[in-house]
Amino acid sequence: MATTNDLKNGMVLNLDGQLWQVTWFQHHKPGKGGAVVRTKLKNVESGKTVDKTFNADVKVEVANVDKRTMQYLYNDGTSYVFMDTGTYDQLEVSPDVLGDASNFLLENQEAIVATNEGRVLYIELPASVELEVTYTEPGLQGDRSTGGTKPATVETGATVNVPLFITTGEKIKVDTRDSSYLGRVTG
Repeated sequence: MATTNDLKNGMVLNLDGQLWQVTWFQHHKPGKGGAVVRTKLKNVESGKTVDKTFNADVKVEVANVDKRTMQYLYNDGTSYVFMDTGTYDQLEVSPDVLGDASNFLLENQEAIVATNEGRVLYIELPASVELEVTYTEPGLQGDRSTGGTKPATVETGATVNVPLFITTGEKIKVDTRDSSYLGRVTG
């Protein structure tokens, strides 16, 4: 148990049997009345975000979340298999839990797997990954005042909008949070 004064970003709370991650919080002391803590909470399973206000010093239950760096091995058709590099234990993760992260997951890549009481909550990928472009249309430079973009398919099968000068076979850096192009990888 902790109080609302102990809240931090990333902390996972157990509220009414559901797990909620604190994404933002602010202590607020209005002119009259007691202090409150305003929060934005994200449901760990559904991804739904809600605003919730707590009175200061209210007890909240903190969920025990175990975060371990694991290596992605393969997709067996029904689930994604991760391995703990320390113990060599393997863990199967359903596509529902993985969500959009599957667009940027390469074999042997490391990711953080968060679990609670043996149940996988979510997968945290690095902020960016380097992927090879497997197909993109040739870029046509025309009369345009701003840089244009075109869709490109990367080695994981995901589609990313890239600048017109990117060609098939090049490696690019992609932001895993919003699927945006970050730059070319040279070398």
